[in-house]
Parts: sequence; C-alpha cells; structure tokens
Amino acid sequence: MVNKEMVERAVKDFLLAIGEDINREGLKETPQRIAKMCNEIFAGLDESPEKYIKTFDSNGDNGLVLIKDISIYSVCEHHLMPFYGKASIAYIPNNGKVLGLSKVARIVDHFSKKPQIQERLGEEICDFLFKYLNAKGVVAVIQAEHLCMTMRGVRKPGTNTVTVTRKGCFENDNSELSNILSLLEK
Repeated sequence: MVNKEMVERAVKDFLLAIGEDINREGLKETPQRIAKMCNEIFAGLDESPEKYIKTFDSNGDNGLVLIKDISIYSVCEHHLMPFYGKASIAYIPNNGKVLGLSKVARIVDHFSKKPQIQERLGEEICDFLFKYLNAKGVVAVIQAEHLCMTMRGVRKPGTNTVTVTRKGCFENDNSELSNILSLLEK
C-alpha cells in the first residue's frame, strides 16, 4: 500500500528542491493530490492479478483469440514519466478454455499500474496468461508513446515504441505471428 504521509513529505521536499513555494495557492494541496494519485496509478503493486482468472468452456474451440487496442497507461521506472498507448493480446486456448474478454483488459491494467518498462510489461502479461490460462501460446503487442522521449531528452513527440512478446507455440512460429500482426493492421 502506498504510504500517503511519506509521499506527501517527498512531494513537498521535491517542490522545495526545484525552487517552488509550497505555500502558494496552486501547490498547497498538491502533495495530497499526488499521494491520492499514487494509490490509483500504482495499484498493481498491491493487488493480485489471479482474481481475474475466470475461464469459460468454448465447446472445444482452440482457435486464436485476439483482443486488440486495449488502452494502457503506465509510468516509466527510469524517469517516473508516463507512457501510454495500446496493447493487443492474442492467445490460443488449451482444451477449449477461454478467459472472459474483460478479464484480459483487467490483467493488462494490473501489470501497467506500477513503475514499469514496456518490454517487461509485455513479458509479465504473457507469462501470467500462459501460466494461469494454460494457453498453448500467448502474444502481447504493445505500442506506446513515452513522455520521457516526448518532453525531455530527444524531444520527439509522436514517436511510438512497439514491442512484441511471444510465449509457447508462438515462440518459433513466425507465420502465425505474421497472421496476428496483419489482423492488428485492420
């Protein structure tokens, strides 16, 4: 759980360190607002994603399931700046067991809500779904804009990073991956 008092104290110290007046009108309640925000955007540090595993029988169908364009919001662990974009998750069920569609989006949200890097985000989503869904294979395609590249450093707004993570039957099957990527373009 986020320690509200520590966050508030740290924000006050930070504002003082950059030369701000912590008593000016616009900043008086900022430490409290930041502490409240931290509970929301870092909720993945305290929650367990296992609660989202609820499978259904698809009557033996083991065809590809693709949930695309799931909005993601996370915080880069290197600069503590946001990155945001879309995640698309594909999997092939095992023994006809599929996951509720909203559960996939909730799992993506869970792993996004902590200091993160995009590459690990894809890994954690795939590892989790592969293990708990017992899927034959899982793919996570994430496309995101990182504000640490937009607002500072190279300052290149609109630059997107695309990562592709594969587990199981997709690890060595480039034709199936090509099929998934072509579905994402539609």
